[in-house]
Amino acid sequence: MKQAKCFEVIECSGSPYEIGAQIGDACRENILKALDISIGGLSYVSSISRENILANAMKYFPRVKSFDPDLIAMLQGQADGAGISFEEAFALKCGFDLGAYCNNLSGLCTSFAVTGQAAKNGKTLLGQNIDWFPGCPMDLVKIVHADGFQQLSLILWGVVEYTLNSAGFGICANGTWAAAENFMLNIPVGCYLPKAMRQKTLQGAFEVLRTNARGLGYYHLASAEQEMVGIESIQDDFQIIMPQNDILTHSNHYLTDRFKKNDMVDVLTPDSPDRIARISQLINEHYGKITLATMMEILADHDKFPCSICRHVDETKAPEFASETLGAYIMIPADRKMFIAWGNPCQYEFMEYKL
Repeated sequence: MKQAKCFEVIECSGSPYEIGAQIGDACRENILKALDISIGGLSYVSSISRENILANAMKYFPRVKSFDPDLIAMLQGQADGAGISFEEAFALKCGFDLGAYCNNLSGLCTSFAVTGQAAKNGKTLLGQNIDWFPGCPMDLVKIVHADGFQQLSLILWGVVEYTLNSAGFGICANGTWAAAENFMLNIPVGCYLPKAMRQKTLQGAFEVLRTNARGLGYYHLASAEQEMVGIESIQDDFQIIMPQNDILTHSNHYLTDRFKKNDMVDVLTPDSPDRIARISQLINEHYGKITLATMMEILADHDKFPCSICRHVDETKAPEFASETLGAYIMIPADRKMFIAWGNPCQYEFMEYKL
């Protein structure tokens, strides 16, 4: 029998600073843990002092401040609420970018979105397994902005936000890594995702991604109105990914031909092709009949265990390469609902949360 494990939903409201302060206070323990993992781990792996890591993170600050002043206010509030410096709060938000090309990075994910003819009732479903280093903290935060706009965000490591909003669309995010031929000081992942998901339309959110998602990651957006679109990015380029037969699937390698020459999939995520092939196969087998229960079952799939869609630690690999499914989620934008398994979906039930 699967275990039931619920997130405590952290409810925040008000101005950006007030929201940040409430998050900082409520998530203090996990923020400190994330800082230790992010900055402490990077310092250990790269032999860079904590002071130099913070200084390197602050190189992003002028661009981010110009790009999203509300995020800066929120991070100042978070720093005050958690009892850390602003520099630490900002560096944590840049953590994925700061550590992305270290040799020990080995985070993985498998995501999907289905709608229209692919789904049994036509309702859009999107979600993924969140695979990352064992022990990385997660928080579930419900935000009500001053204008009444709402977000329900599952936050990994204090950096990546998997968000469903009251405008009726959600996002999936997968790590992709390409060798950078010409490094560019782009807006960090943790800084453009919050702005994208504060937009009132899927088109507005996609425009934020189209103009700012560079260097790391694949994302797709899907809405209650059966809109779906994905985007892959490298340091200086991007590619729009359109659904096929009302389906989008992705894992951790590039599907865009011109990006493949720099793809680090063979080094960091060699099982990625097998996972996207497997989730695509299972979705196609259930085409036209896909329900919430169908996707819950698919996300618990163990084909090619332990490096399966539902990922478990591979005991044959060195500990620094360990990765496992920390959680899984499925969003139903039309119902403003998010179903989350806190842990491997083969072991933990999906619990319902609602905006």
